[in-house]
Amino acid sequence: MIRIGLRIDVDTFRGTRDGVPRLLDTLSKHGVSATFFFTVGPDNMGRHMQRLFKPSFIAKMLRSRPASLYGWDIVFAGTLWPGRQIGANLAPVIRAASDAGHEIGLHAWDHHRWQTRAGRMSTAALRAELGRGTDALAGILGRKPDCSAAAGWICNERVLQAKQDLGFTYNSDCRGRSVFHPVIDGCRYSPQVPTTMPTYDEMIGRDGVDNANYNARLLAYARSDALNVLTIHAEVEGIACADMFDSFLASCRQKSVELVPLRALPELTMAIPEDEIAQAPVAGREGDVCWQRSALRESIGSGHAAAASLSGPL
Repeated sequence: MIRIGLRIDVDTFRGTRDGVPRLLDTLSKHGVSATFFFTVGPDNMGRHMQRLFKPSFIAKMLRSRPASLYGWDIVFAGTLWPGRQIGANLAPVIRAASDAGHEIGLHAWDHHRWQTRAGRMSTAALRAELGRGTDALAGILGRKPDCSAAAGWICNERVLQAKQDLGFTYNSDCRGRSVFHPVIDGCRYSPQVPTTMPTYDEMIGRDGVDNANYNARLLAYARSDALNVLTIHAEVEGIACADMFDSFLASCRQKSVELVPLRALPELTMAIPEDEIAQAPVAGREGDVCWQRSALRESIGSGHAAAASLSGPL
C-alpha cells in the first residue's frame, strides 16, 4: 500500500477565504483528512515582488504565471494597500477546517516576513514571531496548535530552538526523506516530518510537466517503501487548480493510495532516528531551504537539490 501524508499550506487572505472552503468540499467528497497549516497575521505576500531583480525568481514567475495562478490581489497584497489580517477576519473558515476533523497547525504569523527575515532573526525575535502566531491560532481554535510548518521551509537551528519552547508535538519545517529528531549540539528536538514530494510550482513547466500530465507525474513520486509527504497550497489546489486536485484525489482512490493527515503517519509512532539539518536549494524553487542532512546525497543525485549552498559537510 502507498500512503501519502497530505499537508495543506494556507499562505494568504484569498487562499483562506476562497481556497480553504473549496478544499474542504473536495476533501469531504473523497473522504480524505489532511493537515492544514494556517498563516494568521497580515497578508503581505505581494512584497515578494521586490525579488524580481533575482534571475531565479524571474524564471519561476515565468513558469508558474503568478497573476493567473494566484490572482492580482495576492500578487500585490501588502504593497498598494495594508496587508489584511487573516485570522482576525477569517476565523470561521479556520474553525470550519478544524470542525471537519482536519488537523490544524501554525504556518506563520506574517508569511512574507518569515520567508525574508527568519533566517536572520535572533532566537528571541523568532520566539516572539512564533508566539504571536500560536496565540492567535489558539484564540481561534480555543486550544493551542500542537504542530507547525515553517513558511517556505525557512528553518535553521535558532528556529528549532525557538519552537521547542512552544511544545509542538512535531514540526514540518524541511525537505527530506524520513521522520527524524533534529540534533543540535547534542540536544534532541521534536520530530520533523519533512516534505518528500515536489510542489506544483516546482514541477510545472519543467521537464515537460504541464497541467495535462501533472497528476500522473506527481503520483509517480509516491513509493510504498518510503515516507511520502505532499505539500499543496490553498491558493493553487484550492482555487486555480481545484479541478485538477479533485482529479488527483480520484486517481489516488483508483490506485488504492491512502491520503492521511501528518499526525496519522505510522512513522510518527515508530522508533524515530536522529539526524541534522542543512541549507540547500530545491530544484524549481528560488533560494535555499531547510533539508534533512542525510537526505541531501540522494536528492542531489536525483536532481532535486543542488550542493552549492550547503552549510557544512555532508
